[in-house]
Amino acid sequence: MNVMTPKFGMGASVLRKEDDAFIRGAGRYTDDLQKEGLLHGYVLRSPVANGTFSIASVDEARDAPGVHLVLTGADLAHLNDLKSGAMQKQPDGSRATTRDLPILCRDRVRHVGDAVAFVVAETRAQAQDAAELIDIDFDGEDAIAETARALDADAPLVWPEAGSNKAFTYQLGDPAKAEEAFAKAARVSRIEFVNNRLVSNYMEPRAAVGEWKDDEDRFELVTGSQGVFSIRRIVAGVFDLPEDKVHVLTHDVGGGFGTKMFVYREYPLVLEAARQLGRPVKWTSDRSEHFMADAHGRDNVQTAEMAMDENGRFLALRVRTIANMGAYTHQFGPFIPHVGATMSTGVYDIPALDVSIDGVYTNTVPVDAYRGAGRPEAAFLVEKLADQCARDLGLAPDEIRRRNFIRPEAFPYLTPTGRNYDVGEFQGHMELAMERAGWAGFEERLEKAKAEGKFRGIGMATYVEACAFAGSEAAHLKLQADGTVTLYIGTQSNGQGHATAYAQFVADRLGLGIDQINVRQGDTDELEKGGGTGGSRSIPLGGVSAARAGDDLAEKLKKLAADELEAAPADIELVAGSARIVGTDRSVDFSALAAAAKSEDDIKGFGEFVQDEATYPNGTHICEVEIDPETGRTEIVGYTIVDDFGATVNPLLLAGQVHGGVAQGIGQALIENTFYSEDGQLVSATFMDYGMPRADDLPSFGFETRNVPSTTNAMGIKGAGEAGTIGAAPAVMNAVTDALYRACGIQHIDMPATPQRVWQAIRDAGPRA
Repeated sequence: MNVMTPKFGMGASVLRKEDDAFIRGAGRYTDDLQKEGLLHGYVLRSPVANGTFSIASVDEARDAPGVHLVLTGADLAHLNDLKSGAMQKQPDGSRATTRDLPILCRDRVRHVGDAVAFVVAETRAQAQDAAELIDIDFDGEDAIAETARALDADAPLVWPEAGSNKAFTYQLGDPAKAEEAFAKAARVSRIEFVNNRLVSNYMEPRAAVGEWKDDEDRFELVTGSQGVFSIRRIVAGVFDLPEDKVHVLTHDVGGGFGTKMFVYREYPLVLEAARQLGRPVKWTSDRSEHFMADAHGRDNVQTAEMAMDENGRFLALRVRTIANMGAYTHQFGPFIPHVGATMSTGVYDIPALDVSIDGVYTNTVPVDAYRGAGRPEAAFLVEKLADQCARDLGLAPDEIRRRNFIRPEAFPYLTPTGRNYDVGEFQGHMELAMERAGWAGFEERLEKAKAEGKFRGIGMATYVEACAFAGSEAAHLKLQADGTVTLYIGTQSNGQGHATAYAQFVADRLGLGIDQINVRQGDTDELEKGGGTGGSRSIPLGGVSAARAGDDLAEKLKKLAADELEAAPADIELVAGSARIVGTDRSVDFSALAAAAKSEDDIKGFGEFVQDEATYPNGTHICEVEIDPETGRTEIVGYTIVDDFGATVNPLLLAGQVHGGVAQGIGQALIENTFYSEDGQLVSATFMDYGMPRADDLPSFGFETRNVPSTTNAMGIKGAGEAGTIGAAPAVMNAVTDALYRACGIQHIDMPATPQRVWQAIRDAGPRA
């Protein structure tokens, strides 16, 4: 039976409606905003990683051309610090003390880039010039930047008053049960590795425009974000104000990846400066500031062991993690390693688990959520370990997985950390991916590569992640006088295509083209609440709510039309922007219905889907690589993805999300590395030193879905925004390791597997290489 794909509704490959404005240069980003009387701010940042400082005078800076204001920490005693609320419980039930970010440092700096002063002038150049005139003396001290050494007895202390660099300790699983399993194991495999620190590097650096509105008696903040409501709440808390005294707006956003979810110091700074000066103040980051001031991601040092029986069945997993928090407790920072650890067992039926996590402070930029937020770290660990288990037992990578997958009949499945997987057919998508990747023909390709003097390897990652966590995202619709419909929703597009995807849900219900549906996000005045965008939540939660709002509005419009056409509501259909009596040519268009409405409620729709559990997208990535042993360069020669996202809303948008995520995963695996010197200097603070994936680093992706509808989501949808990143790094690194192991016996190489690192590993392997 042929199933028709709808023109606009769910499942249709609709082109992104927002792109026309973007490709014409008509996007509206924060830095585009020009207000009358606009002034410009510049943040003076610490050049040292650890130490005290004193400011003798700011007079020369205040007297510099164009300068209107110079703020230091001493001027901001009335502002509260930025405090994390994300500390999880430690084994004794306590929550560790947070180390909060002052809006401007008072007398001590803790990382290169720490903010020490804010200068406001007529132009950014004038503000920057004046900042150099501030009479400031830094007394540098020894710093600690290396995650693995942070807890050493002789490590310099980031917070001397704490007496240690330990931020917290978390424990998940049942250590006693795991120890029992290890004691009777026939074989134990072990790995140790670094999950490298990353910088988001979205295309649009952060910016903020602050203004005090005398006529409204409140602040207005415009900034690129992933959700205006959490920004409002936190900023209001900094100023000890009710939330209605802060109006937050977000226009177009050029990438977020989790890192634009947070409140940064510059947001209160532009607002405070604007209040003092009575003029709007803009601050715009440059790229090096992004490296030094925006939260970083990943940065874990991990060891893991798997206990197995004589047949290679997994009995228990033991994990030890040191998670770098950077210099401060950032907004969600302490939560990231914890939520990742809840996914430690991945797609495997592992009866016992013992995970211990030590969070540590270092003299580095704070670490927080970056695309995937803990789940890429968990997937990398268990997938790297699965391959090591296979090598140790002489099994193929697919066979070790096949023996240990959670079986379809075992669902719903409760993991040792309490995650409740609803559905999954892991072997199904692995075998389909193997077929698509030509796994069976690899040996032939390997021999050809050998003849050409190349190493060749193939690797897979079978992942599952948790996203679209329990909660809701309400959707509000309103029919406008011109017959178009506006959707108001509290998420925030950062490039995902929300204007298109949400419109598809509504179009399906109202019989409208997506160009007749306008999506409004990013204004705290337009809604009471909103959860923002993060954790792949927008479409699974917001999309279902939008569909329900569409149903609600459709029923109301049918009732209005029935009155106008003297018919029964059941006899009305909505087609092409009008309401029509089925089987006749009698109709009334939507604009006429808007005019006929006796109250606004008649032309409004509301929907709110409340989800009780996360969704669990999963899939298989297979990567094939060739390595030139003379240069160490790795080329990805094949990449196949088979994903289970439950249901597909728009195949084009979905592919874009997956491709982008895979590109970031490849970047972590082969290219990107944040490098600090021993004294805490951020050496890789520009694109001259920090490698980014380019077009010629990436292959053509083979991508398809093998969906098993979620039973926790009303429309069967599982989140998809982060999945590409989660599956990519382990697939790539397993392929690289496979190539090196086949040729040289090398069983481990850390990310990023740069040409230099690979070349050196081959040389260190000795005569066999």
